Amino acid sequence: MLTTQIRPSDAQLNQIKIYPKDKPIIMLNILRFKKLTTTNKTGQEAYARYFKNAAPFVAKTKAKLIWKGDVHTSVTGSLNHQPHLVFLIEYPSVASFFEIVTNPEYQKVATDRSIALEYGGLIACKTVE
Repeated sequence: MLTTQIRPSDAQLNQIKIYPKDKPIIMLNILRFKKLTTTNKTGQEAYARYFKNAAPFVAKTKAKLIWKGDVHTSVTGSLNHQPHLVFLIEYPSVASFFEIVTNPEYQKVATDRSIALEYGGLIACKTVE
């Protein structure tokens, strides 16, 4: 498994840093959970704990959850490796995203994200006008 499936590489972080500073950025999260984590919890349980504990950091930057949903089925692609959960978070700016992910207290909380996921796709999107 590639580490970039859960955590971004330096090259990926450098790409997001060139995003326009004054524009909102939408993060598309595409997640597949581990059946069982190293803490003997399900991936869903570990991720739910992460989501709850990360919420204050997200709220502090005025980012907001736009939409969240469980995957019913893949219409195209592998049914054996389909994601379990997809959601969109809008950050006021790329700086607000980095304010969260570079916060040492958030990084402690983010360990639950790492242990929960088999795959943790995070795709930076901009609104088409």
